Order: sequence, then C-alpha cells, then structure tokens
Amino acid sequence: MTYCIINCTVSNRNDGIEIAQKLIEKRLIACCNIIDNITSLYTWNNKLNKDNEVLLIMKTKTQLYSQVEDEIKKLHSYEVPEIICTPIIAGSKDYLNWIEEQTEG
Repeated sequence: MTYCIINCTVSNRNDGIEIAQKLIEKRLIACCNIIDNITSLYTWNNKLNKDNEVLLIMKTKTQLYSQVEDEIKKLHSYEVPEIICTPIIAGSKDYLNWIEEQTEG
C-alpha cells in the first residue's frame, strides 16, 4: 500500500473544518492538520493577490486521491482550489498502519 499527503488551502478555518470532517466521515482521509493564518501570494485574473488562508494537510492512501479531490471540489468555495498530492516515501510503520485502518478500501 502507498500513502500520500494532500495539501489544500481554504479561505477560513470553518471551511477547513467542514471539509476535513466530511472527508474523515467518509473515511477518505485518516486525519487533517489545520494551520491557521498563512499568507498566500498569487496571481489571479492578471492581478497580484495577497490573502490570509488556512492550510489543510491531509494523510490518506494514494488510491483514494481521486475521490478526495472530487469531494474537495464539491465542497470548496474557490473556482480553482489548490489540491496537491505528495507521496509519502517513508514513515513510521505504526503511523502508516493507522492510516490504513482509518481509511476505506
């Protein structure tokens, strides 16, 4: 089994909690770290933007990535949300086993 970390930014903590709870309830992710008050700089519609956002760091099985992405897109307020998947190449066996137990499939 392979595992990954999915990063996603949201506009506020409440949106992040809602997304994380729904993904956990559906057993698509094992857990989510929510990091408040990050500053994001980016260009959108030819304009430089600087926004305060919240970062979600989610752990799951790689095979569930597409389902997680689809669910985030349904729930997210952004037109084009950041959804980035990074493979976990190594980790504590106990922790990876816990991810396995907490997610579907």
